[in-house]
Amino acid sequence: MPAAPPPVRVRACLLGALGASGVAILELVREQTGTAGFLVGLGLAVLPVPLLMAAFRWLGRAAPRPWAQLLFCFGWGACAAALIAILANNFATEWISAATADPDHADELGSVAIAPVVEESAKAAALLLVFVFRRRQFTGAADGFVLAGFTATGFAFTENVLYLGNAFGEDAGSGVGALDSVTAATFFVRIVLSPFAHPLFTVLTGLGFGAAAALPPAAPRIARTGLPLLGLAGAMGLHALWNCSSRIGEYGFYWIYGCVMVPVFGLLLGLAVRIRRRRLHAVAGELAVYAAAGWLAAAEVPALASMPARSLARSLARHSGGRAAGRAVARYEEDAAALALLRHRARTGPAWDAEFAGRERELLQRLWLRRATAGPALARAAVLEELLPPRTGPGERVFVPAARLTGSGPWTAATSAGPSSPRPCVLPGGDGVR
Repeated sequence: MPAAPPPVRVRACLLGALGASGVAILELVREQTGTAGFLVGLGLAVLPVPLLMAAFRWLGRAAPRPWAQLLFCFGWGACAAALIAILANNFATEWISAATADPDHADELGSVAIAPVVEESAKAAALLLVFVFRRRQFTGAADGFVLAGFTATGFAFTENVLYLGNAFGEDAGSGVGALDSVTAATFFVRIVLSPFAHPLFTVLTGLGFGAAAALPPAAPRIARTGLPLLGLAGAMGLHALWNCSSRIGEYGFYWIYGCVMVPVFGLLLGLAVRIRRRRLHAVAGELAVYAAAGWLAAAEVPALASMPARSLARSLARHSGGRAAGRAVARYEEDAAALALLRHRARTGPAWDAEFAGRERELLQRLWLRRATAGPALARAAVLEELLPPRTGPGERVFVPAARLTGSGPWTAATSAGPSSPRPCVLPGGDGVR
């Protein structure tokens, strides 16, 4: 893979592009809906956004993505992808209309054949950027799931502002009552009935990128390229089917919604839960090896593999040491999960990339620096969550007193003294991971 441009330059270019597209899409939507319609659409369209973001964040909590990366994907979907989609769709519809002299046919063809291709490609660009420039943070299906969800949520937000704003303008011009309100009907269909539609499409693209990220370096190039394209094709196909649902008969929308969208949503929801469980299981299994080597206390491992225990550990640290201690525990948990998944990839696949040893040392060093604060808090959380028995005895794990939660002074392991200086861990059988 060719070397990426300097990160500072890349970030500056991307932020500049997002800022410019944000200003452009804001003015474009306001121009189409009017100021009053824009404000109404904005207020209604924002309602499902926190719920969708929380749902996708929940999926990725086992090894959380940086918030800056998630917000970039949301911003890309809301600004850059939406701007590309509006401009391209309008151009394509006008071109088809001029070529066929049939506006109705142009709208139908544009919504079914053009819009899915343009919109899903524009959203997929955000995943491609993360895949290329933050490759080592893209570890598998869960990452693709989360990033795709945030990108599509941003896109749906802007699209909903446009649709709801136009509906409000139509109601204001016709003076209809609440029962015949186009705004109410649009709100019900887009916000209540199908807020998950765009995320559902784009998640298929994300799964394709996630599958490609999980491939070993020796995998054929066609597989690395073909899996994201396969996912993108699936997203386009499902999107096209959804767009044509209202054009295939009086009950076409309900048939597609009940027989396709809801089952696919259920399947992907089940897959998301399974991915999350597998990630937590991998965290527990891999961190047990580091605990055996002295990098972690044995009591920390079950806490790091339990989301309630992680949350409790952060709360205990904040209570004893303030916000700084809470942030230290949160970063410790993120680094521990990243380390576990890094080792899991190295252990379950062929010889992994040459950066593994350096990345492992980096994460271990960061864990070691925060261990005095995070270790006791996690061990205490494991006891309070009943992941460990709160008693001592020969061969048993040791209860960590609450007095240790301040994080002051040198850290003492609950079961064994840690290494005096960081050293790379080794895989079972004594073979070091390189």
